[in-house]
Amino acid sequence: MVAADALPDRLQRLLTPVVTEAGADLETVEVTPAGRRRVLRVVVDRDGGIDLDGVADLSHVVAEALDTSDVMGGQPYVLEVTSPGTDRPLTEPRHWRRAVGRLVKVDLADGSTRTARVRTAGEDAADLDGGLVRYSEVRRARIEVEFSRVDPAEAPTPEEEREIADEVQSLQGEED
Repeated sequence: MVAADALPDRLQRLLTPVVTEAGADLETVEVTPAGRRRVLRVVVDRDGGIDLDGVADLSHVVAEALDTSDVMGGQPYVLEVTSPGTDRPLTEPRHWRRAVGRLVKVDLADGSTRTARVRTAGEDAADLDGGLVRYSEVRRARIEVEFSRVDPAEAPTPEEEREIADEVQSLQGEED
């Protein structure tokens, strides 16, 4: 029987090359008890994000690798392959690259906090609206969820905004 604390490491070693070959990154592997079974949660991602079809494809690849290995032993388990949530901390340069264009909240080692949009990201630092942040200075960083973000390419021009406002005013005048 594999020691519980060694199992995630063994799974990581087994699955990393398989997921990488399929064009994605293995972010985390978690094994949690669920009654008489275990839940094996595999978190995957790729540059440009991963959609439902990509997760499904990777689920098949991961399941096949597990089926040909004895790493899970004889105890039943449920496989869950998923993408990282928006609450995933930005801890690797690739996480920052995937956050380009997104709003992030960054807690810095000096105790300050910044909320800004990621403009570019490199191996050692990210360029945020308002300046460069070195990863070595980041205590914690997460993507902020934006519910009403407007794509600048889709935003109305000032002239279109005036036309819309005039139209709204004329409609209100008709109601009176």
